[in-house]
Amino acid sequence: MSNKMIQSRKVLAVASGGGHWEQMMLLRPAFADLAVTYATTLSGLGERAGLANVRIIPDCNRNRPMQAVLCVVQLALLIARVRPDVIITTGALPGVIALALGKRMGARTIWVDSVANAEELSMAGTKAKRHADLWMSQWPAVAAATGAEYEGSVL
Repeated sequence: MSNKMIQSRKVLAVASGGGHWEQMMLLRPAFADLAVTYATTLSGLGERAGLANVRIIPDCNRNRPMQAVLCVVQLALLIARVRPDVIITTGALPGVIALALGKRMGARTIWVDSVANAEELSMAGTKAKRHADLWMSQWPAVAAATGAEYEGSVL
């Protein structure tokens, strides 16, 4: 990942639980000298990773619109409190929401599509394109087909 996008002091790193969170954890070395607030959808993940600055946000998907509304409200409050210079996400829908809100609040935004999407960009990744300053795929063929950036894979 290009360090030119992460030259700021405050970063909000958003990832749903499971593989999205695991991939975010693999990106941690890129944030070594930064003040990072992590946001995820499953309690306990931050503690297991040895992180102190973790916030829990509601999980949501396209089939649960009321959860998405709750996620929007909680992420807006979190972004207003943290005032990140950069928001980075590995997905899924809570990450798209964070990018959309953060972009409107003046943050630079980075989408890293899940390595699980080897054939095509994820639905969330497709939605994230319009909100991401840096829009990335972890597969060169997917990046070439979609116009996403490719800098390698976290795995």
